[in-house]
Amino acid sequence: MSIKRGDVVSHCAAVEWGSGKVVEVTTQWASIHFNDGGVRKISCSHFAKLMPAEASSFKPLPPVVPKAEAEAVKVKKRAGRKNAS
Repeated sequence: MSIKRGDVVSHCAAVEWGSGKVVEVTTQWASIHFNDGGVRKISCSHFAKLMPAEASSFKPLPPVVPKAEAEAVKVKKRAGRKNAS
């Protein structure tokens, strides 16, 4: 299979990863962002295990915001409400 940036693929030996979007391709490997949140480098010797997938099947996990960062946002929002009163 020919792999290029932007392709949506699935790995037939790792279906638990879900579909993935190719983010970088070199002569040696392809970097793929999979639905499970992992970004994996697949060696060119394993390209035969990559199968085309529907573009709509790629749904990456939303980014995780560190708890401290999320708490800081909550505090700022609360402080803004007090000043508006």
